[in-house]
Amino acid sequence: MKVVIIGAGATGMAAAYDLSANGHLPIIYESAPFLGGHASTFDIGGAQIERGYHHWFTNDIDIINFVNEIGLGDRIKWFESKVGTLVNGKIYPFGSPIDLLKFSALSIIDRLKLGFATLYIQKKKNYKDFEHITASHWLRKNVGKNGYETFWEPMLRGKFGVKFYEKISMAWIWGKMHTRLASRGSSFSKEKLGYPIGSFSEIFEVLSNKIIQSGGEINLSTSVSKILVDNGKFTGLELAKNNTKTDLQYDACLVTTPSHIFQKLVGNNLTNSYREKLDSIKYMSAVLLILCLDRPLTDKYWLNIADRSIPFVAVIEHTNFINSDLYSGKHIVYLSNYLDSDNYMYNMSHNELLEHYIPHLKKINSDFNSDWIQNSYHHRIDCAQPIIGVNYSKIIPSHKTPVKNLFLANTSQVYPEDRGTNYSVRMGRNLAKMIMETC
Repeated sequence: MKVVIIGAGATGMAAAYDLSANGHLPIIYESAPFLGGHASTFDIGGAQIERGYHHWFTNDIDIINFVNEIGLGDRIKWFESKVGTLVNGKIYPFGSPIDLLKFSALSIIDRLKLGFATLYIQKKKNYKDFEHITASHWLRKNVGKNGYETFWEPMLRGKFGVKFYEKISMAWIWGKMHTRLASRGSSFSKEKLGYPIGSFSEIFEVLSNKIIQSGGEINLSTSVSKILVDNGKFTGLELAKNNTKTDLQYDACLVTTPSHIFQKLVGNNLTNSYREKLDSIKYMSAVLLILCLDRPLTDKYWLNIADRSIPFVAVIEHTNFINSDLYSGKHIVYLSNYLDSDNYMYNMSHNELLEHYIPHLKKINSDFNSDWIQNSYHHRIDCAQPIIGVNYSKIIPSHKTPVKNLFLANTSQVYPEDRGTNYSVRMGRNLAKMIMETC
């Protein structure tokens, strides 16, 4: 069976791997000139690093097992996480429940409220208990005004913007907290995080080689202009390359693009109800400014910014997680933001964004000087974060589309967990199985 896959990210590559391993012929088309999608990498001084920061939790068993299966299990290394939160110009450690009790930005009563609310969420095993209510409403009620405004509200606003943060479902918080808490051995243990030494590029290179060796094809820098449908059944694709259009015939198709791109490709061949679900999916873009410094900025790997006077939501200091020796001694710092296209920072150039951010770095480290910056990089990853509203499960489009032998798999269908490479791999492998069983 010839199965065409649109997109060479983790979902598409995992699906292609399983299809090729089972004697089928996957053909991948990727518009970008590189593999990896949201987990793609670029070069810093001869070393590969992700455009957007990535790590794994100990319970990310799908991708851990997958990496072991392709022979790279020994490349996964585990490190104790160093998490902090910046409030009112002070960095508070936030890696364990003991740190919460020491969080003096809140009164002891408010700290206990924050802790009890966390325990309550941890004990709840079903996300549906939270799906009908917004995070802002539930958190205000259960952690109190001070706990919400000091800790949770700045991070929700930073993640989803003024337009959306009060619409986010509490089920999204449930998913985030269950993932992180499960990555600890016990409630009072510190979190451990994993990373493939050599970067995600090594995983995608090995996958690419295995797919091609099994007879599959991977076509980079190749855009699909149209999905062809005849009498409600998928028949092939129209490619646009070198100003020419080519029609190609296949048995089945897996699309891993964001929902609105999929809808453009398939045109009017969907039912109204399915189209309405696609239309309801909205996204935030990840905007990353990556600094190469000559010294550390902080001693934390992950620093949440609970101060909305600072125009980014988190500082991820990669080399407080992975040894800087891998990057020729450079200290790699991601300044992370999630923006919609209406935000003034979305269209800023690299230099404009750098100039906008630099003054705020002194709020994180008063000794910071712009001379510390040896180099910087700017990446924008569109459709990085689906906006998870209340009763989100009701608007998720099914993987099987109304068009026979046409399937959709993207981050908007990862729920109640938050999107990530673990769930992308799981989804890709599940879709490969679904295609083999139904086509």
